[in-house]
Amino acid sequence: MNKEISQLIRCKISAIKRLTWVLSTVCILLFNGQSAAENAPLSFEVSYLKLLKDHVATFSNINALPEDSGLLGAQLAVNDANSTGKFIGQTFTLSQFELNASQDLLKRIEQQFKSGVFVFLVSGDSGVFEAIDRWAKNKPVLVFNVSEPADDMRQTLCLSSVLHTVPSYRMKSDALAQWLVAKRLSKILLIKGEGSTDEHIAHAFSLAAKRFGLNIIEQKVWNFNTDLRRSTQQEIPIFTQTSRPYDVVFVADAHKDFAEFIPYNTYLPRPVIGSAGLEALAWHRVIEQWGAAQLQSRFRKMTARDMNELDFSAYLAVRSIAQAAQQTDSGKPAELIKYIHSDAFELAAYKGRKLSFRSWNGQLRMPLALVQPNAFVSESPQVGMLHPTNELDTLGFDAREMRCK
Repeated sequence: MNKEISQLIRCKISAIKRLTWVLSTVCILLFNGQSAAENAPLSFEVSYLKLLKDHVATFSNINALPEDSGLLGAQLAVNDANSTGKFIGQTFTLSQFELNASQDLLKRIEQQFKSGVFVFLVSGDSGVFEAIDRWAKNKPVLVFNVSEPADDMRQTLCLSSVLHTVPSYRMKSDALAQWLVAKRLSKILLIKGEGSTDEHIAHAFSLAAKRFGLNIIEQKVWNFNTDLRRSTQQEIPIFTQTSRPYDVVFVADAHKDFAEFIPYNTYLPRPVIGSAGLEALAWHRVIEQWGAAQLQSRFRKMTARDMNELDFSAYLAVRSIAQAAQQTDSGKPAELIKYIHSDAFELAAYKGRKLSFRSWNGQLRMPLALVQPNAFVSESPQVGMLHPTNELDTLGFDAREMRCK
């Protein structure tokens, strides 16, 4: 009897051991499975879409931008993101599409979205972004404007689905106007071309002049068809004569058709700003502070050319999604979008300041460099420019200036 009881006890102990082993094995497998899921690498595909435009004929092609402007900035950002991503389990890839019509661009975006892509860098015009914004409503997508500086996209159209990493005309005008205030140059002769874009640039500067108390004494339209390479010294001095003296000349010439001929040829020997002379840019090859020299070097090594403003705008767009992924450790579109739009988002971008997106129009707030062709001159916001919350918001449309339709 005692032997049977002992055998029964041993059987129960053995059964308990086997059950314990099974439960332990199941727990280990579940834990490892959960850890594997948590540590699974996050993969992000970034799509760069460019709407091709008709070439604008000008007298000089010296200032023509490379055809791959923007795209190569995005590629460098992907490379940088992957350098960090390999240590935290994140990978980035870049796809590129060039399209001739806005309808084709929209179809391509929709196709890619259906295949799982939700990050789009777009180089196009205002009409394209209006159509994209209508399509993107209530969709978990990130759309970055990396090329179009038009002010209506930041003030009246209210494109809630679009983030702008390229500065607007108004931001650049405010940056130059602040410099004029700092230098006490208040009387301006404004020269603009006949194109609609030239008119938009001139209008942006008019708003900036009003904001900072500057006086545009006269506006002139350049409507000559003269080849200035042969007649600069005859045409410009006569054209820049005015009935009242001026301190500076602002030139609005989007395609740089005549702007570069204005400096040193004006009737009164005065500084030239705007589309020639002193320009306000998000990026230029002469910027070297705050680690920018290393970025310039990496870009030259990869591309065998200098980084321009369009390259930098695309670079910032990719770095924004990489920063959001790193901080949230998430690949879920909704979480990344929420973080990028939040006050917690900050982007280090070789500017000496943390950058962030404005909640009222999606514009990336940033300092702008004031440069001449071969040297850095200054940076705006200028010292002493004040704002209730962020002095970077003295560049471009502030919240109270919004005119959403």
